[in-house]
Amino acid sequence: MLFSQARGLPVLTLTEAEEIGVVRSLTVDAASGVVTHVRVRGRHSRKETVLPWGALHAIGPDAVLVRSVAAPAEVPPHHELQGLRILAETGDELGTVQDVAFEPETGRVEAVVGARGEVPADRLLGLGDYALVVRAG
Repeated sequence: MLFSQARGLPVLTLTEAEEIGVVRSLTVDAASGVVTHVRVRGRHSRKETVLPWGALHAIGPDAVLVRSVAAPAEVPPHHELQGLRILAETGDELGTVQDVAFEPETGRVEAVVGARGEVPADRLLGLGDYALVVRAG
């Protein structure tokens, strides 16, 4: 699945099928190469709920089902990936992030889709406000 496909999906509670909002974005830990949190924007408000990946029951093409809407004890910093520069550890610019492919069952990042092609997830090193840093090669 791509981040662009997940964005905007309705987020529903598993037991009551109550819609809590829509997926605004996904938070990635670049060092481990996994999606760690889902950021949900309320349907009728600007309030944002941050859910740990472990709170998800399933994510599919039509909706995201969550077991619990309890906020995590600690929320990591979030960096929006799409549009971010991709830099090799050597400082070479490799384009910009267009999208991110991930495994919806595990949250494992499979590849970063850049303007100049795909970057495999095993090359990810770090992520910040300025750029996504990847291993050269």
